Amino acid sequence: MKGKANYRKRDYQAFLYIMPWLIGFAVLQLYPFVSSFIFSFADYSIGAKPQFIGLNNYKKLFTQDKEFWNSLKVTILFALYTVPGKLIMALAVAMFLNRNIKGINLIRTLYYIPSLFGGSVAVALLWRLMFLDNGVINAMLTMLHLPNVQFIGDTKYALKTICALEIWQFGSSMVMFLAALKQVPKSLYEAAQIDGAGKVRMFFNITLPQISPIIFFNLLNQMIQALQNFTSASVITEGGPLKATYVLGLKLYKEGFSYFKMGYASAISWVVFTVIVAGTLIIFGSSRFWVHYGDE
Repeated sequence: MKGKANYRKRDYQAFLYIMPWLIGFAVLQLYPFVSSFIFSFADYSIGAKPQFIGLNNYKKLFTQDKEFWNSLKVTILFALYTVPGKLIMALAVAMFLNRNIKGINLIRTLYYIPSLFGGSVAVALLWRLMFLDNGVINAMLTMLHLPNVQFIGDTKYALKTICALEIWQFGSSMVMFLAALKQVPKSLYEAAQIDGAGKVRMFFNITLPQISPIIFFNLLNQMIQALQNFTSASVITEGGPLKATYVLGLKLYKEGFSYFKMGYASAISWVVFTVIVAGTLIIFGSSRFWVHYGDE
């Protein structure tokens, strides 16, 4: 009996330890998640009483709102540009840093810094100033006697400009790739060299299969982040020019906090959630063909 009492006391103590997390999860995540789903079926403005309207928000979104389809296309293009770009940059830098040279720890830290500040409003503002018509980049082009480019004001370059900021934040993926590369057994490379394999073949036949679980993890994380983009599109281009960078995250914000259509904004948020879930399922479904684990 005494032993059971001790176990119960430990259970209560453990419950008390995780209580702050449970409260935070319920208030900051579970409640907004459930309430947004309910509001997506209502005509709800801030300060007014929600009125149930069924699927009208979704019907309007898919059949009447042309802006939504443009935002969905822009968001998908943003993800298609940034996710592969960030992973390629991260892997390339990780392979460069996977060597024993003087000052390598300092170099690794410097490469990681963009990930610490890249998502902030201040860095997005700095990025905007750099790419303005009279910004630093065009000043450098003028010095090289090259024509200036409207990076923010031209529909051909605006999306690519904010994609460049996102790709620049590859530090977290790079750190994970670097850790994975250090775990690849050197004996595999030595055996491949004895068999006459070149560096390119060793990269595709040894390196990529060995680090494929980390590629899978980074791919999933970066896809989710890209589909939720808001800061760069809002601060650098404000969705322009001509809605060329009007991502779903920015449209959701405008509908909810500029036009106060919280019910409509909730419907958009659930469409974003559905797109993320669909992308996640596709990645998980394809993983059995290209992700290789150590116990297989």
